[in-house]
Amino acid sequence: MYITLESDYAVRIVSELCVDGGRLDAGTISQRCNVTLRFSLKILRKLVASGIVNSYKGSRGGYMIAMDPKDINLRMVVEAIEGTYFFSRCLSANHSCGRGMEKTCCFRKAFGEITEVIRGELERRDFEELTGCLREARRQNNNNEQGQLQA
Repeated sequence: MYITLESDYAVRIVSELCVDGGRLDAGTISQRCNVTLRFSLKILRKLVASGIVNSYKGSRGGYMIAMDPKDINLRMVVEAIEGTYFFSRCLSANHSCGRGMEKTCCFRKAFGEITEVIRGELERRDFEELTGCLREARRQNNNNEQGQLQA
């Protein structure tokens, strides 16, 4: 079982915006995240609608992270793309149990407990923590490039 490719790419995009900290155009985001421009724009629309990313129009437009990275967690990003996370569809409000056992099903109870554990873990992982390694890698790359230029 995997998160969808769209959610995976959304995590990349949010990470890039958090690390950069500035306003980036969609083409730059697409290139840096290795996601097609068309798919990036689709994901960015959902991230803007969720309030995680701000969108700016015009010649100096682009996208910028809307929140402090420590206030953005994986659950927020995944749910901005996928909707509310449930381990099983039987837990969603609009699902009707074909067996008529919503109140007594032992699997539904177990799936509910699993859902809460996964949601908790996704909430625990914020983008300040998650992007720390990206910031460090870029800092080291920049230092290496500076050293090579001076040599």
